[in-house]
Amino acid sequence: MGKPACQLLFSEALRQQKHPSGEDSPSLPRANMADETQGATMDCILQEISAVSRKLEGMDNAMVALTAEMRSMRLDIAGFQSQMSELNQRVAMVETQVASWTDRDLELSHLRSKLTDLEDRSRRNNVRLLGFPEGVEGADIFSYLRDILPKLTDITFDPLLEFQRAHRLGPKRQDGNGRPTQS
Repeated sequence: MGKPACQLLFSEALRQQKHPSGEDSPSLPRANMADETQGATMDCILQEISAVSRKLEGMDNAMVALTAEMRSMRLDIAGFQSQMSELNQRVAMVETQVASWTDRDLELSHLRSKLTDLEDRSRRNNVRLLGFPEGVEGADIFSYLRDILPKLTDITFDPLLEFQRAHRLGPKRQDGNGRPTQS
């Protein structure tokens, strides 16, 4: 029986219980009819309970599946946390190495500049000229040397002489006594 028929039978059984007949002894057909109605009502209730039971079993199975899925997800998350922890340690180690490389790069750059300076000094042909009167070079020492050296050595330089650096030895003397001035 479908659900509407069960509801009709149940409604009929309730109505008979609320409005009993006025007879002192129930008649046999009416008792059979009440028994049948009550039996049909019980069958409907049992069918409904069975349907609810099937639904609960389905929900129980779904809960078991969800629980298993959650356990699997927990294991996955624990694995990811372990991987993240390992990656964090590796990143910290790499950052430490990079910091030391930066310091080494600065030191290496400094050492390279020192090496270049030392190599340049060792390749230079240094000439020290002594005995020139104080202040004869004027404002431009390079032009003075370009002019005076060919005259002193009786050599014509072709191409012209090239100077990398020119330095005075000692402080420049300003007073008439030939003594360095105090600054």
